[in-house]
Amino acid sequence: MFSREEIEILCSEEVRRAIEENIGRKPTDIALDRRVPYASVVATQVKNLQKARTKLPSYYAARAIVPTLAYEQSSSEECAERKELSGDSVLDLTCGLGVDALALSKRFRRVVTIERNEGVAAIARENFRRLGADNIEVICASAEEFLAGSTEHFDWCFSDPDRRGAKGEKLVRLEDCSPNVVALMPTLQRIAERICVKCSPLFDVDEAFRLFGNCSVECVSLGGEAKEVNIYIDGSEGQRLSAVAIGIGKFSCRAEDRGGVQWSCIPTNFSRYRYITLPDVSLQHARMVASAFNGKSDVWSNNGVALSEQRPEGVLGRTFEIEAIYNIDSAFKRVIKGVKAEIYRRNFPLSNAEICKRYRCSEGGTEKWCFTTVGTKLLAIKFN
Repeated sequence: MFSREEIEILCSEEVRRAIEENIGRKPTDIALDRRVPYASVVATQVKNLQKARTKLPSYYAARAIVPTLAYEQSSSEECAERKELSGDSVLDLTCGLGVDALALSKRFRRVVTIERNEGVAAIARENFRRLGADNIEVICASAEEFLAGSTEHFDWCFSDPDRRGAKGEKLVRLEDCSPNVVALMPTLQRIAERICVKCSPLFDVDEAFRLFGNCSVECVSLGGEAKEVNIYIDGSEGQRLSAVAIGIGKFSCRAEDRGGVQWSCIPTNFSRYRYITLPDVSLQHARMVASAFNGKSDVWSNNGVALSEQRPEGVLGRTFEIEAIYNIDSAFKRVIKGVKAEIYRRNFPLSNAEICKRYRCSEGGTEKWCFTTVGTKLLAIKFN
């Protein structure tokens, strides 16, 4: 990824000083400014730091080195810091930019993190120095090489496998990612008491139970966007699921209890409903909507919405007052024709673009509409 010369330039005090002096400028202006040493390098770093200001505030404040690809593949600090790991020592098999290792360093006395790329490892060491994280040891090796030669024992082992193939394609199966934690599991369980594996936000939670048996799985969202799926293999009995909406709350249940609730009978008249709740994406991905809203709202699909007479309390989702509920039929076209609206879809057969085309409405206005399916009924719900 980086030559030795490029790393020396990135780590130099001259470049660091130039970044500090130009941190508020447009990167394009920096790149064309002949007064700036290594202008293209400084411009790229300023651009990445400006982008990282919200996602990686500690890295921004420390003026850490932020390579473009490493930034795009990194966790946000908020997601990294809420993982339920703590103890004396932890092994991180996949350092990368080091965001997870930095978060772990606040909960463990000692962190050993592995990075197979020499240039990335050098940058991680420099960043941890700037961040004041002096309890992190970076080892340049593949996870397989380190594990084969290690006799150490750790409280936890953490891994965020690389989900990109040799040609940059996205990998779905955990067994295809690097390192292959499924194949390495006997070795990991020998050197660590407990194991945490971070997966893509699209990872199927039931696949975790198939691969690892008894474990806990959590689907994590931030700002209404799915961020990651974490698998905890810690010796606990049973299979548990959690939906975590950072900054909002958490809902947990046993995996076998999902869908075990008795949903309300589908009504023929929807006029009694006063509130609509759009369940958080973490609940949807874990297929826990029905369980989370049991007794609080009526729901008919784990991909749908929750409708209630009273405003539900303590649920993961956004609740709004209903203005009107319409059956989608030939007469509905006259209701929404020409309307500019913020359109939400939940368990609905048409895309936003197809909805706009068919019903001659458009996106971008102040009105809020949700298109959903209840049983066999297609509904449009206007809310505020």
